[in-house]
Amino acid sequence: MTKLEPAPPNGVILISYPKIVFMWPSWVAAMICWFCMWMKPDLTSAFAHNICWVFMITFTLNLIVLAFDFPRTTSFLLFAIISTVVLGAVLIFKQMPDLVPALGDFIRSIRPVANATFYFLYSIVFLVIYIFVWIMSRFDYWEVRPNELLHHHGMLSDLERFSAPHLRIDKEINDIFEYLLLGSGRLILQPSGEKRAIILDNVFFISSKEKKITKLLGALQVQVRESS
Repeated sequence: MTKLEPAPPNGVILISYPKIVFMWPSWVAAMICWFCMWMKPDLTSAFAHNICWVFMITFTLNLIVLAFDFPRTTSFLLFAIISTVVLGAVLIFKQMPDLVPALGDFIRSIRPVANATFYFLYSIVFLVIYIFVWIMSRFDYWEVRPNELLHHHGMLSDLERFSAPHLRIDKEINDIFEYLLLGSGRLILQPSGEKRAIILDNVFFISSKEKKITKLLGALQVQVRESS
């Protein structure tokens, strides 16, 4: 038996995640800050203030990613330039307070601080949320197979079936930052004979998933029986 371009043996799993998953950088930053403050718990030190600044900057950038879409490289570049200018200005006025005395005094008066317990609780809250997100994703996901599209959902594993041949697939990258964080994007599936398209937002590693689906549905199998 000879096979050309064999199809993958298993289907491709597609899961649409909530936007909370993109907060993982601030979650990781909180765990690092917790460890640092656990090692050096002095809240009056410059180290504690700098650690808090690191967390606040990461947290702020994370919220910006969730609040706004950056669909093009130009918007990503503009955001990077603005962030660099703002952070550079803060550092300049902090190191050279005589440049603009009033602004320098104001920046030096801002001394945010948080203890290890704060960072620990932040990390635990997000850990619990991510565990629940992972559990719920086991009860609502899509599976693309060579001849059918399956929708697994519900506590009792309810199943919907759609025809996979002639399945139309569109990929959209709506946010550059979300794509950089988790390779995330939107998949639009249009089964043949269905009036409404299936829209899956925040699909992880969308480019590799699209390639697998294309290979799965476009695979050609040729079997040749050997004469006995």
